[in-house]
Amino acid sequence: MREGRWLAGLALALVVISLSGFGSAGCLAAEGDYIIAPSDVLEISVYGEEALTKGELVVRPDGKVSFPLIGDIQAAGKTTTQVKEAVEKKAKVFIPGAIANVSVTQLTSLQYYVLGKVAKPGMFNVSKPITVLQALALAGGPITFADEDKISVLRQEGDKTVRLPFNYKDVKKGRHLEQNFVLERGDVVVVP
Repeated sequence: MREGRWLAGLALALVVISLSGFGSAGCLAAEGDYIIAPSDVLEISVYGEEALTKGELVVRPDGKVSFPLIGDIQAAGKTTTQVKEAVEKKAKVFIPGAIANVSVTQLTSLQYYVLGKVAKPGMFNVSKPITVLQALALAGGPITFADEDKISVLRQEGDKTVRLPFNYKDVKKGRHLEQNFVLERGDVVVVP
């Protein structure tokens, strides 16, 4: 009985740690800045120039945004700091001493899907990278009669789909925790 409580406590601690975001890398740069992706929404402004303040700039599928006076700027794959520097460099041709501000106002690129026997299946938008266990928690967890040891994550790699196994029974008992990896944009968690 005491060992069962200890294992339950360990499983709860692992859930709390995984929900706190420790160890997640995914879409964060080394310095902790968010990496912009297509369909994210940006707000870009140049200090003191009202005509150069643009909110609701959606990053196009080609990874660029269009900004008045300076044209297209590559945003996808870059941090907000890198985009700020690019805007300032292009704007300084027209406005010496230009100081830009770039912020992500809406994260729509961090989407993942949970399908099958969970309480709330569907698409989820999140503001930071999450693990498989966190995704299942947000979907309400596996329901009765779910095949907890046969969960898989489907990931698109180029033109092929890769299946990554996840054994929920093992992870909730604190075993084989390496299965609790960070999801990537567009991953699909399937609970049979």
